[in-house]
Amino acid sequence: MKKTMNRGETGHWSDWRRQFSNRIKGLDALSGLLQLTSSEIKIYRDVIALYRYAVTPYYLSLIDWSDPDDPIRKQCIPDPGEIRFSLPGSEEDPLAERAHMPVPGLIHRYPDRVLAMVTGTCAVYCRHCNRKRAWRNPEAGTTREALYRMVDYVAGSPRVREVIVSGGDPLTMPLRLLDDFLKAFREIPHVEVLRIGTRIPVVLPMRITDDLCQMLAGHRPLWISTHFNHPREITPESTEACERLLKAGIPLSNQTVLLKGVNDSLEVIRDLCRGLQRIMVRPYYLFHCDAVQGTDHFRTDIRKGVEIIQGLWGKIGGLCIPNYVVDLPGGGGKALMIPSCLLEVGKDEAIFRTFEGKIVRYPCPEGADAGKLINP
Repeated sequence: MKKTMNRGETGHWSDWRRQFSNRIKGLDALSGLLQLTSSEIKIYRDVIALYRYAVTPYYLSLIDWSDPDDPIRKQCIPDPGEIRFSLPGSEEDPLAERAHMPVPGLIHRYPDRVLAMVTGTCAVYCRHCNRKRAWRNPEAGTTREALYRMVDYVAGSPRVREVIVSGGDPLTMPLRLLDDFLKAFREIPHVEVLRIGTRIPVVLPMRITDDLCQMLAGHRPLWISTHFNHPREITPESTEACERLLKAGIPLSNQTVLLKGVNDSLEVIRDLCRGLQRIMVRPYYLFHCDAVQGTDHFRTDIRKGVEIIQGLWGKIGGLCIPNYVVDLPGGGGKALMIPSCLLEVGKDEAIFRTFEGKIVRYPCPEGADAGKLINP
């Protein structure tokens, strides 16, 4: 196994290109990391033959190797559960993304927005990825010609006002190519907003350079949705990366996936959301883990997510509370799941339960909006 980078190599450690080129991948590297036995090597060979892996030295350094259930390790190190554990209803493409691709790599499910998968490359291949199918059969528009087929489609679709650029991870693309691609969308009159989905601030924060921020700022209004799943991912490096983007005028939101053994507790989600607010990243979505083949060992009961959101209400500020959603199978789109404080609406009053469990009656007589002025 090749020698891995370490934090002591300060010049190399902060160089995102060296981080990327020194990613840990391959069976030999995995065997060295996990000290696999000969029988275990065969199992892990089967796993990575189906679902590739790569981890940056930076993200690998966040793992506590004394803890076999470390939440960072679970997100980036292959696990036999990916091929040995399955639940009813799992599919390669449960969200029917292929069925909503008018051109390869472009998903058009909602009338006013599209999602462009512009690359199949990631700095770290998250074990809970909902597009694991694309690791074997890439669907992204990786060539300039493929990318501009997406641009042509959007140019001919006047109802589309927002383009979400995803992948893979768009921030692994060559800077000039990404700049040209964003510029092409910005030149379409009916495209009002661009959004980028990326995990780079979390897994390769040194990629957020001044040059990158300057380029992105040239395409505002542009939003970035990133992907913190655990409070330990909020490090000085990831905080600095987010700060660079914010100073460039790019607002940040976060999409967390609820993952068994990683963040499926009120305490972890609460600490994550507080930490994100502290670094000015808005908790946006808490996604229920999709029913994707190869990720079933991460799936929790929906009631667990509702319980967590219920536990947040009244305990932390509203800006800290994400929307808990499930992406419905068959292309049904996102469905919001929130515990309701409203218990009943009667003729003259509504009945609520407070965050402390108290019952409160709120006057709301029928026709209240047609009341008369007092002392006209």
